[in-house]
Amino acid sequence: MSDSLGVAVIGAGPYGLSIAAHLNRHDIDCRVFGKPMTTWRNHMPEGMLLKSDGFASNLSDPGNHYTLKAYCVRQGIPYDDLAIPVALQTFVDYACDFQRRLVTNLDERSVSEVAATSDDFKLRLDDNQKVRAQRVIVAVGIAHFAHMPLELAALPAELVSHSSAHRNVQKFAKRDVTVLGAGASAVELAALLHESGANVRLVVRGNVIRFGSVPRTGGPSPWQKIRYPQSGLGPGIRSKLACELPDLFHLLPQSLRLNIVRRHLGPASAWHLQPRVVGKIPMMLGHKIDNLKIVGDRIELNLQTMEGQKVVVETDHVIAATGYRADIDRLAFINECLRSRIRVTGKMPSLSRHFECSVPGLFFVGNAAAATFGPLMRFAYGCSFTAQRICARVTVGIQELQKS
Repeated sequence: MSDSLGVAVIGAGPYGLSIAAHLNRHDIDCRVFGKPMTTWRNHMPEGMLLKSDGFASNLSDPGNHYTLKAYCVRQGIPYDDLAIPVALQTFVDYACDFQRRLVTNLDERSVSEVAATSDDFKLRLDDNQKVRAQRVIVAVGIAHFAHMPLELAALPAELVSHSSAHRNVQKFAKRDVTVLGAGASAVELAALLHESGANVRLVVRGNVIRFGSVPRTGGPSPWQKIRYPQSGLGPGIRSKLACELPDLFHLLPQSLRLNIVRRHLGPASAWHLQPRVVGKIPMMLGHKIDNLKIVGDRIELNLQTMEGQKVVVETDHVIAATGYRADIDRLAFINECLRSRIRVTGKMPSLSRHFECSVPGLFFVGNAAAATFGPLMRFAYGCSFTAQRICARVTVGIQELQKS
């Protein structure tokens, strides 16, 4: 091996950068692999506004000095904890500034394979160089887990795609596009398509599209604070509990944990999207795909309403804004032999209270940790809890190795 280190962090998104910032504070021999904010740069549409509030969009550093608010103040960018939506570009620029200041130990090469030895881990990089690491933290983005319905997965990419494939929607100007889904990514993408000159419609299985409440001038009333306490996942008692008690979530029965992760914070959009789509974009509520077929260079969707009525839509392109589902088998860079040793909850790795999986020294964070610690792990707000917890474990482990 041409290189060795104490900790390899795979992924330079909010979680990977936050963890590295904490490890660096303790002088742990650490390196982060990957280009910073790849998922946010390449798989989110230009012009997007974050669903998370400003106060809930921070990366984590040990002193809590490098917040989004502090960055916006330095840059002269308007900011408010609740009332001003965070622009995607602002969030990306903030995270990259965080990286330049606190995570200089960044290696922009990607990891193409991770395998385990009897003593440590072997990483093969995209230039075929090999690295050894005593600990590996998998902090990859959600792009690995894009979910495409089976009836659409086999169709050609020029006709059907996932929402994560579209950084720029200008190519759809003057074309007919059908977006499937009722969540934030579906509604945001539909708004951007409409504003870019596309003829766009939303097809939704349910009978309603939910939007958040417009922030109240002067903040929430005393009653609202009690009934709908503010949290990093939005207002509500369940979201507050998800943020405050991830360790309690860890103790729940497996089936209950999976059910909560699947159902909590179902399809919903930020308040600021409502005026951009309501009355401007056709919304086909209560429609599901019965079957579909290719007709020339277009695609024909045969839909069925809740009442059983048949509806046919012919369109140039279908975008499935159907979310993300964490699945250990989607992480192909983890050697198959190593993957087979990882115990799972559903399709996500089963983790200790320190984010360590059944293979000692191998950790998973972000979406892959949701089955263990709950919905908090699906948002940047979970960075602080994760970075502090995992840093405490890794620091002790590395120090013990050094003593031995």
